[in-house]
Amino acid sequence: MFWLWATLYVLFFFQISAIFTTVYLHRAATHKALTLNPVVELLMRAELWLYTGIVTREWVAVHRKHHHFTDVPGDPHSPYIEGLWEIIIGNPWYYKREAGHKETIERYAKDIPRRWYDRLFLDNGLLGIVLGLGLTMGFVRWLNPGHAWWYAPALGLGLYLAQGILYILANALINGACHALGYKNFSNTATNLRWVAWLSAGEGLHNNHHQFPSAGKLSMRKTEVDLGWPVIRLLRKLSLAQVKPLPEAAIARQSAEIGQIPELAAEEVTS
Repeated sequence: MFWLWATLYVLFFFQISAIFTTVYLHRAATHKALTLNPVVELLMRAELWLYTGIVTREWVAVHRKHHHFTDVPGDPHSPYIEGLWEIIIGNPWYYKREAGHKETIERYAKDIPRRWYDRLFLDNGLLGIVLGLGLTMGFVRWLNPGHAWWYAPALGLGLYLAQGILYILANALINGACHALGYKNFSNTATNLRWVAWLSAGEGLHNNHHQFPSAGKLSMRKTEVDLGWPVIRLLRKLSLAQVKPLPEAAIARQSAEIGQIPELAAEEVTS
């Protein structure tokens, strides 16, 4: 029974982190496709801080620079420039390298405020990881009391690393494979991979995203699944989010056109 709960723990926080990344970090903070209730935003930020160590201003800045220099010199993580496997394997290094440039943060994330809790807590990614690891060890101890002192630390570390590795791999696939493999609805250098979209709450529909960066919805076809969109719709229904109407209308209009315009038929990309 323990390993069932352990597996569920890993998959749950991997998927929660993926959903919060696409809804908060990507669509709300970076591209302003929606505005979240401040409490919801803080809860999403706290989970990402605890289970990924991500600092919002850094993530936003790196991603905005990626859009500014998509697959040309200056892109922080382009498989066209660095190589596909270099990005898939080394994506965390490329991210940290760019996030460490003070000028990148100042130029691309100047609209992201630094509040008192950012300065004290959320801007310290390592602190978040340590606390998240402690929570995971506490979860193991709660499930299995009475074991040797090393049991909870060892298994807690394993569970925390497992969810973190899954999260890192999903992001590496988005930044690497979703610029090199898959199909295209539109003429840009990004691609769509449906199976990556399932893993990443819609982020694998990267070609669609690069066509409409400020859209709250990433899917364009009936066969494309964006798991982040139902979450946004639920938050909107609960009056916990406001979604920009123009990108949403543009997506609906373009979705209708895809099946009617021959040149927008899916284009397979293999390399």
